[in-house]
Amino acid sequence: MARSAGGQKVVIRNRKARHEFEILDELETGLVLRGAEVKSLRTGKANFTDAYARIADGELWLHNLHILPYKSAHGFETLDPVRPRKLLLHRRELERLRVKVAERGFALIPLDIHFRHGFAKVTLALARGKKLHDKRQALKRADMKREVDRALGTDRS
Repeated sequence: MARSAGGQKVVIRNRKARHEFEILDELETGLVLRGAEVKSLRTGKANFTDAYARIADGELWLHNLHILPYKSAHGFETLDPVRPRKLLLHRRELERLRVKVAERGFALIPLDIHFRHGFAKVTLALARGKKLHDKRQALKRADMKREVDRALGTDRS
């Protein structure tokens, strides 16, 4: 687990999200977990494949987040690894997100899961899908930046 400057331990990152989507806004939400899911998350046993958030009945839910069952969890009920999980958010923030998602057609994509002061948090992104040519341009910019950094690094030696 990587520790960032804010005293949080990043457990898992959704690396594909920044490639597939244009990130417009980021928001930190709480994650409601049950039983041994916390221990499983602390060991990094989660998968973001096709995970997304959706607002339903005035609540925010995270869908398709796969958390593997914790092997040493005796006596706990067995939970569905891909069950929808509730995300905690202030009502004003939830309403602002609901309006943006409904009007402009944005998606809510999880970027990472981390622990802040012992509580599981999810960083959600308000995002719009990229087109194929946008992805290609982003890869070209990254390659050019890498080449420039490499050239500047060899000149300084």
